[in-house]
Amino acid sequence: MPDFVGAVDQGTTSSRFMIFDHDGGEVARYQLEHHQLLPRAGWVEHDPVEIWERTNSVMQNALRAGGLSPSDLAAIGITNQRETTVIWDPRDGRPYYNAIVWQDTRTDTIASALERDGHGETIRRKAGLPPATYFSGGKIKWILENVDGVREAAEAGHALFGNTDAWVLWNLTGGPSGGIHATDVTNASRTMLMNLETLDWDDELLDIFGIPRAMLPVINPSSHPEAYGQARTSRPLRTATPITGVLGDQQAATVGQVCFAPGEAKNTYGTGNFLLLNTGSELVRSTSGLLTTVAYQFGDSPAVYALEGSMAVTGSAVQWLRDQMKVIDDAPGSERLALTVEDNGGIYFVPAFSGLFAPYWRSDARGAIVGLTRYNTNGHLARATLEAICYQSRDVVEAMERDAGIHLDVLRVDGGVTDNELCMQIQADVLGVPVSRPVIAETTALGAAYAAGLATGFWRDTDELRSHWSESRRWEPQWSEERRAEGYAGWKKAVERTLNWVPVD
Repeated sequence: MPDFVGAVDQGTTSSRFMIFDHDGGEVARYQLEHHQLLPRAGWVEHDPVEIWERTNSVMQNALRAGGLSPSDLAAIGITNQRETTVIWDPRDGRPYYNAIVWQDTRTDTIASALERDGHGETIRRKAGLPPATYFSGGKIKWILENVDGVREAAEAGHALFGNTDAWVLWNLTGGPSGGIHATDVTNASRTMLMNLETLDWDDELLDIFGIPRAMLPVINPSSHPEAYGQARTSRPLRTATPITGVLGDQQAATVGQVCFAPGEAKNTYGTGNFLLLNTGSELVRSTSGLLTTVAYQFGDSPAVYALEGSMAVTGSAVQWLRDQMKVIDDAPGSERLALTVEDNGGIYFVPAFSGLFAPYWRSDARGAIVGLTRYNTNGHLARATLEAICYQSRDVVEAMERDAGIHLDVLRVDGGVTDNELCMQIQADVLGVPVSRPVIAETTALGAAYAAGLATGFWRDTDELRSHWSESRRWEPQWSEERRAEGYAGWKKAVERTLNWVPVD
C-alpha cells in the first residue's frame, strides 16, 4: 500500500492540499487564497471556477513540494466550507451564479417567511436546524427565484446543486465527462433539506423550499471505499487515485481531534468559530439555540451526531482589523497590539457583521463597539477583538452544557487562530477551564485524511487514530471568578446593543 494520504481542504478564504504519513504527520502542503466578493452590504460570494482552478493547482504543487507522485497516495479526502452554495450546468460545468457563501445574509427575508408561514418547527424537527441565512436551502431558493433561467434549467435536469465539496468532487472526477455528483451526510445535514433520522433528502422539506430533487447530490457516508470515485482530471492525478472520504470542515476537525466518544468536544478557530460536542448515536435536540447535526458516518456503521454552536465572525474580525481598518499589518499583529494593554479598557466589540449565529440566531443584529472613551487606544480594540472570539465561544459552551447536561473539563482547540497564544489564554480565562491545542493544529485536513484512510485500511480503526493525538500546549485559567463574571456580564450587555439594528420582514 502507498505510504501517504492526501486531503483537499477547500475553505472560506483559501484552498489547500495537505499530505500526511501513517503517523498523521504532515509531509507537504500548498495553499492559495481566493477572492472574497462583496457586491452589496451583507452579500458574500466566491467564484466557483476560481475555487476549482486553485484547488487543482494546490494539489499539483503540494505533490511537487513533497517530491511525491500520485502513486504515493493511498487515497484522497475532501473537506470544505459548509453551506456555501454552488449551482452549475452539468453539460459544460459552468456555474449559473457565483457561490453564495455561508456568511451571506441576503436570504433573511426567506428565513423570516419560513418562520412566519409556520415551517420553522418542521425544519427544526426534521433537519435539526433553525430557518436561518446560514444554511444552503435558502441560498438555493434565492438562486432559483432570482437568476434568470435557473428554475427552468433545474426542472429540465440541467442544474446541479452542491456545497463546495460536491463542486470540487464533480470536477475532480471528470466534470462534464462523467463527474460524480455526490456529497456526504455531514454536508447534507447543513442544507435544511436532509432528514436527520433517514439521512436522505426529505420530500416535505424540498416542497417547503420549492427545490427539485433532481438537483441534489447522492448522500453517502463520510468514509467509504467506493462512494466517491477516483481523481482523474488534475494533471498529476491521472493515475486515478481513489477519493474515499468527504466531511464538512467542522466535522472533519472533530475527526481530526479524535472526538469519537460522546461528551468529547472541540472548538475550531478560523474565519468563524465552530464548537462541536459528540452525542453519539443519540439525536439531542437543542432548546438553547444550538444545531443538531451529523458528526460523521464511517462505512456502514450508524451515523454519529453532534450538537454544534456556530459563530459567524471570529478570525474574520481580525481580518477586518487588517484589511478594512488598517489597524494591523498581518494577523499576528493583533496579538502584538493587544499585548500593549493590560485589559480591554472597558470596551467590547461584538462583530455581528452577518447577524448573530448560535445561540442567538438574530439576523437583525449588526456589529458594534461599545464603551468607548478617549482613554481607549487601538491596543484596546485589538484586545476587545480577541476577547470577542472567546466570549462568543463561552456563549456556546454555556448553551451546550444546558442542552447536554455536561460540564467541559477541557476544551480541545484547533485552527489558525490558536497560533495566537494571548487569545488562547483569554479563552481559558473566560471559560474557566483549560484549553488544549494538539501538535497538529490544522485538524480539518487531517480529519479528511483520516476518513479517507479508514475507508482503504490505511488506518485500522479509530483507536489507532487516537494513538496519534498529542498535546503541544495547554493554557490554564488565570482570572479570578469575580473578573470572569464581570467580563462576561459586560459582554452580554454589549450583545444587547447589537439587536434590532436591521429591520427583517
